[in-house]
Amino acid sequence: MKFFVDTADIADIKDLASTGLLDGVTTNPSLIAKSGRDFLEVVAEICAAVAGPVSAEVTALDAETMLKEGRKLAKIAKNIAVKVPLTWDGLKACKVLTGEGTMVNVTLCFSANQALLAAKVGATFISPFIGRLDDINLDGMELIHEIRTIYDNYEFSTEILAASIRTANHVKEAAMVGADVATVPPAVLRGLASHPLTDKGLEQFLADWKKTGQKIL
Repeated sequence: MKFFVDTADIADIKDLASTGLLDGVTTNPSLIAKSGRDFLEVVAEICAAVAGPVSAEVTALDAETMLKEGRKLAKIAKNIAVKVPLTWDGLKACKVLTGEGTMVNVTLCFSANQALLAAKVGATFISPFIGRLDDINLDGMELIHEIRTIYDNYEFSTEILAASIRTANHVKEAAMVGADVATVPPAVLRGLASHPLTDKGLEQFLADWKKTGQKIL
């Protein structure tokens, strides 16, 4: 599974990228607005910090303007993935942009039928929102499973990008049902390495080592 981080915080992105675990970044206008900085400037800085795809979202609702915005975003860097909403206009824009060689992330997916349409128009990524489905008592992981089955049936190349992930369990479950990518907040990604038994074992090891009075350096 690939790991994308869902943030516009440059410091977090650079720190996580230094681990070698980060495969890309997803952003949206809301995340970038929190920085108080220029949208295009932040996107360019993120693209320079990571080698993998950086999703940058259009703000228009009509296909014509989406295309204009998407083309402008795509000029920022080669690793831009233009993010468009899963609407008829978004699907139209996706078809054109992918035809021009631009990566496209179709976002706000909440059904398998929507995901099927996105794959048909050549989306690079489809972003089903797990947490938001869970919020209304629907099974977000079941949606990932349904999309995986459909994509495998027809050998679609669109990657399933599990989004709206809120917990370490979400990451594990998404991996188990076959999501290609998980985009997660920085805190959740760092939390994947944590376990109380790891901490306890390390504490005991250090206590035993201290008793020897030895040093490596």
